[in-house]
Amino acid sequence: MKVIFLADVKGKGKKGDVKEVPTGYAQNYLLKNNLAKEATKESISALAGKQKAQAKHEEEILAEAKELKKVLEDEKTVVTLKAKAGQDGRLFGSIPSKQITDALEKQYSIKVDKRKVDLKQPIRSLGYTDIPVKLHPELTASIRVHIEEGK
Repeated sequence: MKVIFLADVKGKGKKGDVKEVPTGYAQNYLLKNNLAKEATKESISALAGKQKAQAKHEEEILAEAKELKKVLEDEKTVVTLKAKAGQDGRLFGSIPSKQITDALEKQYSIKVDKRKVDLKQPIRSLGYTDIPVKLHPELTASIRVHIEEGK
């Protein structure tokens, strides 16, 4: 019996797969537990339509991420933060990713999730720093951050 998997089934198939499985297994387990549905012409064409719509949605998300990357990597886009520092240029404390994303939103009205900022360790010195930001699994941008003495 041919079925379309509605959920991942270990060892059998992933969500969206169309596979041939034994009839008893399909009727007694997969269909009963809503893990799959019978693969008819209508259901296969509906699945193809859903996959097409999903692909189009993914392309739109990637296009938005590319636009955001252009804005973030523009030479004029520099996030400026003020912090207290000692004589040698080291900060009293540090600048975490949350503070960087808040400043980016305040200065340029660009909202970026702090978890997407790939800051290995908080910034602890004055000056310019380039910080990578994962906008999409395939796309990484770089934010330029300037820490100046102040406060």
